[in-house]
Amino acid sequence: MTMKIKFLFCLFFFCLLGGRLAFAQKKAVTCEGYEMTSEGAWCWFADPRALHYENKAGSINKTYVGYIDIHGDIKAMQYDFLAHKQDTVLIRSHFQKDDHNNPTFLVLPDERIMIFYSKHTSEPCFYYRISLRPGDITVLGEEKILKTENNTTYPSPFILSDDPEHIYLCWRGIGWHPTIAKLSLPDKNDNVHFAWGPYQMVKSTGARPYAKYLSNGKDKIFMAYTTGHPDNESPNFLYFNYINIQTMQLEDVKGNKLSFISDEPFQIDKTDECLKNYPYTVVDHPKERDWVWQIAADKQGNPIIALARISTDKTEHSYHYAHWTGKEWNIQFLSHAGGHFHQTPDREMCYSGGMTIDPENTNIVYCSVPIEGENGKKYEIIKYTLNNEGNISTVDAITCNSHNNNVRPYIIPNSGNTPLRLAWLNGNYYYWAVNDKYPKGYCTAIHCNFEGFATEK
Repeated sequence: MTMKIKFLFCLFFFCLLGGRLAFAQKKAVTCEGYEMTSEGAWCWFADPRALHYENKAGSINKTYVGYIDIHGDIKAMQYDFLAHKQDTVLIRSHFQKDDHNNPTFLVLPDERIMIFYSKHTSEPCFYYRISLRPGDITVLGEEKILKTENNTTYPSPFILSDDPEHIYLCWRGIGWHPTIAKLSLPDKNDNVHFAWGPYQMVKSTGARPYAKYLSNGKDKIFMAYTTGHPDNESPNFLYFNYINIQTMQLEDVKGNKLSFISDEPFQIDKTDECLKNYPYTVVDHPKERDWVWQIAADKQGNPIIALARISTDKTEHSYHYAHWTGKEWNIQFLSHAGGHFHQTPDREMCYSGGMTIDPENTNIVYCSVPIEGENGKKYEIIKYTLNNEGNISTVDAITCNSHNNNVRPYIIPNSGNTPLRLAWLNGNYYYWAVNDKYPKGYCTAIHCNFEGFATEK
């Protein structure tokens, strides 16, 4: 073979190979994470819906992920990183078929795991179960009932180091408003009782303020809340307060007293007078409809709020990042969020895909964004990294070319040292309840960024 022929042959070969490589590069890669369970959902107002716990002795290293399926079964997944084992736990069967009823978790001082759940504002009580062994929810004690005078939903429990002998429970209760109570720790029979409260914390001109909570672990519970439901409020303001457990009073972000919680609720509205009188209470007063997704705190303890703005006609959603600088709220636009994510065109038009802040690095935010891909327009999980000035520095795709929507992302608290950090809903979604009109309801799976243990494959 002459050199000329050899050259032409090699050229042809590399051209052919290059064409194949180019084709391979153009071929879409699908990434939807790993399926944790094929049936499961959660809302974003009952938290922590998942939790990681490691003890100092090194004997417990587990993650608990709670959800409810379309059959009304409340369940949890327990990942044991020491035993390289995962278990599915049935917490309660045949409960109300409503995705607002996902369980929430609390680690007790004796390292047992307490699980709260309730029906969606249709029953005056909470339910709870406590693990029989420290850190292990595969064996639970009997179901207990904590009765209240008003219907309940969205339990958010805390134990704070300044008062380790009590549980602080926040929820939507009295008058459909943010409510708080101090509970005793479980006695020898695992019964708890009200030590203080329940009390309604705020009184809004809106019918249903929506609140998110976060504790500093010591003496304060952060609370971000709206005037009401964005369906009914246009505009819908966003507010922020501290609950000081030392004084049991409500404070603004500057520490100014707003009210003693046990005396009467703090009054809020959408007037210029409210903005003037409480300049450090109102976070955002847009012309649009705000909804809150999460509270986090930076390394200095300053609050950060993930929020969505929804247009007056509810067709356009956008994600924003509100950071208290010590002097003012700095609100950064992150991304357009499309409209409502689900398959029912005439209901819950304010349901954005959702967003979550990484509590280990609050400059990182994950958002569910509609993106045109190989399988049409789907909601994908996108990671936004902000610089110290609050501007977006990098954008990374977590999911791509998905067959189904990926929505309601959640970074699992205290999971910074584990491979399981981010979880979300994947699939079709028609309504938040399963009933005759919406028989498919919330037929989603739960996906995560952790492939699972090799022994289980």
